[in-house]
Amino acid sequence: MPTTIERFERTVQEKAADYGIQPSGEAIAGLSNYYELLMKWNDRLHLVAPCSPREFATRHVLESLMLLPYLLLNARIIDVGSGAGLPIIPCLIVRGDIRATLIESSSKKGVFLREALRVLNCQNQAQVVVEQFQDTVTAEADYVTCRALDRFRKLLPTLIEWSPPASTLLLFVGESLRDEIQANIPLAKSEKIPNSQRRFLIVAPRGRDVL
Repeated sequence: MPTTIERFERTVQEKAADYGIQPSGEAIAGLSNYYELLMKWNDRLHLVAPCSPREFATRHVLESLMLLPYLLLNARIIDVGSGAGLPIIPCLIVRGDIRATLIESSSKKGVFLREALRVLNCQNQAQVVVEQFQDTVTAEADYVTCRALDRFRKLLPTLIEWSPPASTLLLFVGESLRDEIQANIPLAKSEKIPNSQRRFLIVAPRGRDVL
């Protein structure tokens, strides 16, 4: 019987094309290391809801990697509400050129994020800031990502205003929030997440918002 890690790796290999991704063998090994590490910490910190290796591979890792086609070479990214490191850590594993600031309000999750970056050899690509994003000075960045921010709807206008003026927002949202963003940010586009009914990746140029 395949191990948990083998089931995760097999799913990444079999389903990657559905998400427009072609990870190398080295990248899949790095993603497997991330999955294994997160599972060891999850009982203590509740980083993600319990799920099968297959669901973690698709819903968490491959969905996160949908960002890659939008990220220019040497992109600078701010990931808000990093939590378990999604979506940014899978992207750092696959793309060694990108740099990121991970903002997480929970000190315990901040400890996990720093350990994950160290274990996965991504510590030179990223830094962790343990604070509410709205209490930090906005760093220079080309993109702002967010996947699991508490009170997302309430904080969305603040997040947009806080983001660098020339940045592009890359947000994972449900249907109602997608409609709200598209109604208020001209040129915002949405990409339906594979194997989901009402979840989308929003690509919104910050400089053209009116929220």
